[in-house]
Amino acid sequence: METSFASAHRRENHMLAIVDYKAGNLTSVKLAFDALGQKSVITSDPAIIRAAARVVFPGVGAAGSAMRNLHELGLVPVLREVIASGRPFLGICVGTQILFDFSEEDGGTPCLGILPGRVALFRPGDPRDKVPHMGWNQVRICRPHPLLAGITDNSDFYFVHSYYPQPANPADTLGTTDYAGATFAAMVGRANLVATQFHVEKSGRVGLQLLENFATWDGRTNT
Repeated sequence: METSFASAHRRENHMLAIVDYKAGNLTSVKLAFDALGQKSVITSDPAIIRAAARVVFPGVGAAGSAMRNLHELGLVPVLREVIASGRPFLGICVGTQILFDFSEEDGGTPCLGILPGRVALFRPGDPRDKVPHMGWNQVRICRPHPLLAGITDNSDFYFVHSYYPQPANPADTLGTTDYAGATFAAMVGRANLVATQFHVEKSGRVGLQLLENFATWDGRTNT
């Protein structure tokens, strides 16, 4: 007979973990998965994150405080381990930016270095382009990916950000958006990792489609 511990561990292995590193907006992400009938848990417990079948790395706030919180919670090696394991991993907004090597935010912030590249501040030449970039904007799909199944090119997603990713490897860019004179990577991906600068959980039907695709994705690409 299966013990209660073994049963709990087996259930955790099918769990979707939303990483809590004090970066905000976690409830909105969980509610989006709830709407899809997908069981998820908000947690900063390394053991639960390590045991999860899928991991979501969201975030609202600043790169400097986000990195401090990750180090204080001991989550940096946990995130590296999960990504290296091949399990599906989704970054959102600040959770996307700090996957790169370095961010200009907070006077310059060394980040996780999981994806090569930098994060830059919008510097609009036109005063009509306000920073932060806030609202709906189109995403041009650069290459197909399982998380984009059922989503048409130039679909609108919801953005709130003052900084944007600049991947060093163009092959890591899945989708781009134009704003304030910059064409930036709105969606990036490599192997089992995908990350979006836009807020998937606030992007209506297309955002829910992407999250539903993530919830059933095996971490492999079709390219």
